[in-house]
Amino acid sequence: MRQAYTVTEVNLYIKNMFLKDPYLNSIYVKGEVSNCKYHTSGHIYFTLKDAQGQLACVMFAGQRKGLTFRLEEGQSVIVFGSISVYERDGKYQLYASQIVLDGLGVLYERFEKLKKDLEAEGLFDKSHKKPIPPYPKRIGIVTAATGAAIQDICNIARRRNPYVQLILYPAQVQGEGAAESVVRGIKVLDKLNLDVIIVGRGGGSIEDLWAFNEEIVARAIYACNTPVISAVGHETDVTIADFVADLRAPTPSAAAELAVNDYMAFANLLQDYKRRLYKGVMHNVTYQKSRLRELKLRLYYASPSYQIKQKRQQLMDMEQRISGCMDRKLKDARHKLEIYITKLEGLSPLTKLKKGYAMVRGADGKPVQSVGNVKKDDLLTITLIDGDIVSRVEDKKEINREGN
Repeated sequence: MRQAYTVTEVNLYIKNMFLKDPYLNSIYVKGEVSNCKYHTSGHIYFTLKDAQGQLACVMFAGQRKGLTFRLEEGQSVIVFGSISVYERDGKYQLYASQIVLDGLGVLYERFEKLKKDLEAEGLFDKSHKKPIPPYPKRIGIVTAATGAAIQDICNIARRRNPYVQLILYPAQVQGEGAAESVVRGIKVLDKLNLDVIIVGRGGGSIEDLWAFNEEIVARAIYACNTPVISAVGHETDVTIADFVADLRAPTPSAAAELAVNDYMAFANLLQDYKRRLYKGVMHNVTYQKSRLRELKLRLYYASPSYQIKQKRQQLMDMEQRISGCMDRKLKDARHKLEIYITKLEGLSPLTKLKKGYAMVRGADGKPVQSVGNVKKDDLLTITLIDGDIVSRVEDKKEINREGN
């Protein structure tokens, strides 16, 4: 039997197939609203249908801020979102992120066509994107002179860095002629050698934001030599200007956050660098001083005067050692000499004579060691300590020492 898969595994496999399909992850679906229910959690559940079929849909509460009208039964709408599988029920459905009434479908078609054409020309390529300077001094703004957008930008810029100069081109951002006004603003500010330009406006319907979907605005942004930040509408609003600009900000307030550096954070960073630099310099100075002392000490040890002093001290030490060795040698020699003298004195005949002993010699001058070596009438010389006595042998008497 071949391997059997669980229902969950099958549903998960199908869901992964949906997730990997780029067309299903970003799709516009047109239809009539049916079975619309607003859940207490804020989610909206409904069905899109046409003459031949229907499609289950859900818009979660987090996506509803882009919905400008109440969804009702029978409305003809265009839903933008992604299609995926709800694993628990094994059903696929459309997860809506934006819903507009079908009367705006023509605008969306124009939007998609222009987006595709400009993308094919390379206007969206990242290689053409210019970096936003991290510390701008002069910032241009193309937006309406009155409205929340310019107020938000000014307030945030003043809070983050009051030293940045803001230059406003009061453009028309809505209605007939708005696109041309925005283009003029971009071109005028581009000639002022600014650091960055913010192009945008506050939120509104797709018709209100349409000036930023016009081709002339897109090409003006692309041709601008100054880096451009687009800041159109709310976070969920996407315009052609966002794709062409060097950086997209979800709102005008966010554009100000991205364009204006935080002066206090920068000042604190400089102070931190200063402290670290000072600490590094002092550490290096201390190290070099220690190194200099070490080199001076090594130079002193290697100097001729120190070497002469050391050699002199070594000579004195050697002299003392030699003198000590000589003294010990002489002392040992004297001690041995005294021992030899004592031994010699013990062996000297004079020492024996001083004790009352005498030395007897025969006529031949040789010592007489036994009475057997003399005869009667032999002349003997008896040597005492202070002189000799010449005597004649009258008689001799032998003594047996072993018998005693």
